[in-house]
Amino acid sequence: MPKPLRYVNAVAQALNDAMAADPAVMLMGEDVAAAGGPFKATRGLLDAHGPERVRDTPISEASLVGAAVGAALTGMKPVVEIMFMDFVTLAMDAVVNQAAKARFMFGGQCSVPMVLRTPHGGGLNAGPQHSQCLEAWFAHIPGLRVVCPATVADAYSLLRAAIEAPDPVVVVENKALYALQGDIDVNAPREVGKARIDRAGRDATIVTYGATLYAARAAADRLAAEGIEAEIVDLRWIQPWDEEAVFASVAKTHRVVIAHEAVQAFGVGAEIAARIASDAFDDLDAPVLRVGAPFMPIAFAKTLEAAYLPDADRIVAAVKSTLA
Repeated sequence: MPKPLRYVNAVAQALNDAMAADPAVMLMGEDVAAAGGPFKATRGLLDAHGPERVRDTPISEASLVGAAVGAALTGMKPVVEIMFMDFVTLAMDAVVNQAAKARFMFGGQCSVPMVLRTPHGGGLNAGPQHSQCLEAWFAHIPGLRVVCPATVADAYSLLRAAIEAPDPVVVVENKALYALQGDIDVNAPREVGKARIDRAGRDATIVTYGATLYAARAAADRLAAEGIEAEIVDLRWIQPWDEEAVFASVAKTHRVVIAHEAVQAFGVGAEIAARIASDAFDDLDAPVLRVGAPFMPIAFAKTLEAAYLPDADRIVAAVKSTLA
C-alpha cells in the first residue's frame, strides 16, 4: 500500500512528474528553488531538475509573471508560484491583459500554456494581506481557467491537468489544507471543468469548493443525524464550472446552498445562483441560498478569523432554511 501524502507533497509530486514527462515544464517564483517554496511545495525539485528549470526570481511578481508569459509564448510551459494570492495584485497586467488575451488577439496562432499556482484562504491567522480568496477575479476574465483542488488526490491530478492545458490556468490551493493527508492516483483522469459528487443525498444540494468542502462534510454529517440527507457537489473547477453536474443535483434535491470561503458579495456563489435561477428555475422548491465570508477584511486575531470563516453551523442553518 502506498503511504498517504500530505496535500503539499502531492503538489510537489505533480510538479516533479510533469517535469519528468515534459522537458518544456519549468518552475519560477520567489524562493521556489533552494528554499523549496514558502510552504515547501517545490522542495527537492532543484536537485532533481537543475537550476535552468527551477528558478528563483527577484521579489517582483510583475516581473516573474511577465517573464513566464513570454516563456509560454516561445514554447515553454512555465509554472509560476505567487507566494500568497494577495500578491497577484502586482501581476494583474501580465495575467489579465497578456496571458488571458494572447490566443484571441493573435487569431489562435499562439497560446500561453502557463500555470499560476497560489495559496489563498484563512486558518493560519495571517491577516488581511495574506488570507484573501480572490478566485472570482480570475473567473471573471475570458481566456483564463481557474481550479481549486480540495483533496490530496485532486491536488495531484488537477495540477497535472492544469500543466497539460494549452491555455493559462490559475491553480488556487488553500494553505490550511497543506498538511491534509490522503492518497493520490497518478493514473486518475486529468479532467478540466468537471465537478465531483462528494456525497450523495436527496434533500438539499450543497455546492462548494476548496477548504469549505470540509465544513460542508461536517454540516452534512450533522444534518444526517437529524434525518436530512444533503448532497455535496465539489466544484473543483471554478472556470469553467460544471453546470451539468450542478443542475443534475438541483433536479434531484430541489434545494441549493452554495458555500465558499471567499467574500459572499459578488462571488462565485452569486454567479452560480444566478445561473440556477435562470436555467434551472423549474427544479427549485426554495430560493438558492449562499454562505460566504462577510464583506470586510479578514482579521489577524484567531477568534475573529474563526468567526469570519464560513463554518458547518452556517451551512446547517442555510440548509434548514431552504427546507423550511
